Amino acid sequence: MTADSAAVATCCAPLGAGLLDYDQALHAVLDDAPGPVIERLPCAAALGRVLATPVVATASLPPFDNAAMDGYALRLAGRSVAAGSAFALGGAQFAGDAALSVPGEAIEITTGARVPEGFDSVVMVEQTRLLDDGRLVLDAEVRPGQHVRRRGEDIAAGEAVMAAGQRIDPAALGVLAALGVAEVELARRPRLGLIATGRELVDDPRQPLAPGQIRNSNLPTLVAQAGEAGAEVVHAETCGDEVPAFLAAVERCRAAGAEILISTGAVSMGRFDFVPAALARLGAEVVFHKVRIRPGKPLLFARLPDGSRFFGLPGNPVSSLVGFRFFIEPLLRARLGMPPERPALLPLCATLRLKPGLRFHLKARTRMDADGRLGVEVLSGQESFRLAPLLTANAWAVMDPTHAETPAGEGIAVFSSCHLLPIGISP
Repeated sequence: MTADSAAVATCCAPLGAGLLDYDQALHAVLDDAPGPVIERLPCAAALGRVLATPVVATASLPPFDNAAMDGYALRLAGRSVAAGSAFALGGAQFAGDAALSVPGEAIEITTGARVPEGFDSVVMVEQTRLLDDGRLVLDAEVRPGQHVRRRGEDIAAGEAVMAAGQRIDPAALGVLAALGVAEVELARRPRLGLIATGRELVDDPRQPLAPGQIRNSNLPTLVAQAGEAGAEVVHAETCGDEVPAFLAAVERCRAAGAEILISTGAVSMGRFDFVPAALARLGAEVVFHKVRIRPGKPLLFARLPDGSRFFGLPGNPVSSLVGFRFFIEPLLRARLGMPPERPALLPLCATLRLKPGLRFHLKARTRMDADGRLGVEVLSGQESFRLAPLLTANAWAVMDPTHAETPAGEGIAVFSSCHLLPIGISP
């Protein structure tokens, strides 16, 4: 037994024996996961971020009764008036004007203008005529409250309008602006450090490949996926297949402030699969190593002595992406204060044949048939090295088959490509 393997045996005690089921492994990842760290930022910097505390309206929206149409405000005193009724005009109220005190029965008004005190209805200009003597005649019946936007009708002062855990999208920014909210309390982005391992990897796309070398697709993919999932990548690098180089890369991630460290490759059973030995040198507690899933079975999860979390993802590109999507993103949700993710349940478009005993994460595409019914198509090219099907996929179909064949029309769990993105619909 080598010194490194002896260290692994003595300091790493994975959870349970043999392969863990997905639910067991995910529970271990989320156990004692810290909640969000709160920071206060201007709304202009909040797009894409997650609220840490609820937003409560301090003002009403609309802030005052106002006209929904260009036309005339009428004083109806709660009664309807018939077409042909005539009113004496008493002035005009335009958007942006201060409140007017008007004694008459009718006043010209523009869309968005404050409805004067005592006036309770608006008739659109197209349903009126002005007589030569200056009176206003109605060409249609007018009901009380017609075409008036009431104060607080959209949002009432004191109302909770956004919950903690909600993502700020453009619509949310519009509501915050309308309410006059200048700053919000947000969950700080979890800080990630990424390390791609493999002496065969080439990062520079301009560099010619030597015999045996391949382009590094894992690192840019995971950096992008981390950003979409609401995290901040504070350090990312590629290192060779040596423990000292890996430990130096880990130290650079930690120095940059990484709270979650992620490596790709070197976690299986090959000669250069050194990550468990490197973790032993760090004094890490390996919580589990290998999960009953496909792809991504060799996934490793550990806790480092400083409290940071470590994920060792397999090196095959799709295995790495599945590990990130279904283990790291649930942890990010917890760190952002978001509720657990719930998949859609969609019918299979075609019969699916899988080997029972594993949880499968399948590249998939949601589709709408000619009758407007939504379903999920499992794509060809499910091997973990195949990247091209990801260009077509817009979702992951996930299932634990109990039989070798699952018929078309049976509902299965479908997840979006990222936990912050909705499930797409393809024609």
